[in-house]
Order: sequence, then structure tokens, then C-alpha cells
Amino acid sequence: MNIAILGFGTVGSGIYEILKNNKEAIAKRVGEEITVKYILDIRDFSSHEDAHLFTNDYNVILNDSSVDVVAEVIGGVEPSMTFTREALAAGKHVVTSNKELVATHGDELFKIANENGKAYLFEAAVGGGIPLIRPLYNCLAANNIKKIIGVLNGTTNYILTEMITKGRDFDSALKSAQENGYAERDPSADIEGKDTARKISILTSLLYGSRVDCRHIETEGITNITMEDVKYAEAAGCDIKLIGYGELENSKVFARVSPMFISKHSPISCAMGVYNAVLANGDSVGNVLFYGQGAGKLPTASAVLGDIIDIARHKNVSMSWNSENSDSYLSDEDVKTGAFVRIAESSDISFSEKYPSAISLEAHTSSEKAYIIPSMTESEFKKLSCIKKIRCENNFKPSIG
Repeated sequence: MNIAILGFGTVGSGIYEILKNNKEAIAKRVGEEITVKYILDIRDFSSHEDAHLFTNDYNVILNDSSVDVVAEVIGGVEPSMTFTREALAAGKHVVTSNKELVATHGDELFKIANENGKAYLFEAAVGGGIPLIRPLYNCLAANNIKKIIGVLNGTTNYILTEMITKGRDFDSALKSAQENGYAERDPSADIEGKDTARKISILTSLLYGSRVDCRHIETEGITNITMEDVKYAEAAGCDIKLIGYGELENSKVFARVSPMFISKHSPISCAMGVYNAVLANGDSVGNVLFYGQGAGKLPTASAVLGDIIDIARHKNVSMSWNSENSDSYLSDEDVKTGAFVRIAESSDISFSEKYPSAISLEAHTSSEKAYIIPSMTESEFKKLSCIKKIRCENNFKPSIG
């Protein structure tokens, strides 16, 4: 099987490296050799040990009928969209780590792939090195996945971990993430929650069979999280995580991205630093946890190669979702959440009357009160007027002290 790698950055070079080092072992497992025939990159690699593989002309790849699989790891929408569309139409399988492209144009690309009897796979687009898409889509296919909740972005998880474990404020923790190569120079897609929204969009679309447009997912990042919030979370027996959340009820779906208080006893609380964790709840299997490195050169390249190997073993492998989704969303009145709130000491709001289940936390200043409200609707949460509000797990009971 001949493959072409589009983009020789972090992931592309990782694919090349793994195939070079593990070529014989992979061939033994697959039953045929997987060979890199081309690498597309506009930069000069004339001094590379395999310089003959490099080209800056995509048409060379497109017109070579011996290329079976194209690995698109350029990122972004263009030229990735054009390259992918043309490769599928030319009868080539395509695998990718490009979450933005899958989340925004996946339904169109699935259609082209199916029309041409080819696969469009994207294991690396959500969990990086964590086997996630294939197990959820295939291994748990007998289940109705009622909820999925996950730490899906290593950059934000690293920042929050630094705040929790080292007492750094947000700006200091972000700087550390950039210095260690965990955050881009422009980290907005991560810290504003857009990256997580794309990932939960892909997961919910696959699991529920209808496209959940990431542009329609309510998305809140971590830029407003302070050390005061972290201290309150600690007092309640929690960590703060940026959570991608999906829920299915009566064939309708709800998806959201927001910071949340997560109990230290929760399975996903194990994700610290750049690690990710995803908890899926199936009606038959119960809770299933996926955990591992959600990004990085070799973990992500490993997932891309997993898709290529799957194609080599099963030529007709495919995935898709229905692009029709106009009536498929749950309303805010149908979704429950817990809430952490901080209100002014002088506030007229009486939480003990309006929310009898509200649990008081020890306030950090004399000018405010702090509460955990175990359960309310999304609609009620959005209407709360207070100094600060952060979601918690539904029916959350803090372990104070």
C-alpha cells in the first residue's frame, strides 16, 4: 500500500518516523507493506535523507494511481478541503488529524467518500493518540450512548493543572504552556474553547447520527477562571476542567463546552497536565473511560497510522453521519446541570428560599457568599445574576473539608 503525506510538520514527520522505525512490524501485522511514496510540502527538503519523496506539486500525487491513501495533516480548512475532496473523487482513501475540517465539512466529505467507495477516517482528530473514535463508533455500536463528557484539550488542561497544583494565575500558566510547546503563540482556539467545540461536535455527530454543527455549540473557554475559583473548587473537593459535554434524550442531542467543577472522585479527574480523558455512558455497558495523551507528534501520528492500517485490513471501512439536524437539539429546559455561584453579600437573592438544596461554601471575602446548587436547568443557570457562576456535574454534592 502506497501512501502520500500532505504536510511535513509535527504530525506528518511523526507518520514518516513511525513507518521508518516500525515498518517490518506493521507489515507483519497488516499482511502487506505500507510505503510512503510522496510527501507534500512547500519547503525545501533537498538535504533530507529521503529527499526524493518530497514534492510541492499536489497534482503529482493526485494523478498517480498507485497512491492508495492520502494522509492530510496540513490542518485548517484550505487547501486541506480542496486536496481532500479531489483525492476522494480520484478514488483515494483519505485519513486526517484535521478536526476543524471534519467538524465543519465532514458531512460533505463523507458523501464524496461514499460515492467513490472510499474511506474518510479521522481517529486522530479528536483524541490524538487515544483510541476513541473507532471504539465508540464500532465497539460500542450496540449501545445508546446517553452521555459523553470529556477533557478534550491538553493546552487548557495543562493551564488549569498549573493553576491547581502550583498556584499560578492564568497568565503565568499560559506563558508556561507556551514556553513548553503546549500552547501556540496565538492560543485563542484552545483557551476560548473552540478546539474542544470542534471535538465534541465530531463525537456527538458520530454517536447520535446527525450533524452537530460546532458553530452552534454554546462555547465558553477558561480565560475568566481565577485563582479564587480554583480555591473554591478545592474547598468543594473538586478540580476545574474545560469540559466538552454531549447528551442524548428522545433522539435529540445537546452539546456544550464550558469550565466545570469536577469531583476529585470522578474518573475524568485523573486527566492532569496535557492528558485527556473521555467518559462515555452507554445504556448497556455503563461507564467507559478513555485516557491518554491527546496531542503530540508520535501519539497523533500513531492514530493516523491506525486509520491507514484499518484501511489496509478492511478496504471498505467507512464512517458517516446524517447532515440533516434542524430538529435534533434538546432545549435548555430539558438539560440539567449543577452550579457554583458567587454572589455579593449585600445581594437580595435568597438562595435558601429559591434553591432549598443550595449548599453554602465558606466565602473567601466578607463581601460575598458562595454556594453549590446541586441541580438546575440550563435555562435557570443562564439566568443567574451573580458575581461568578461555573457549572458542576448534575446532582453534585461537594465534599466540603
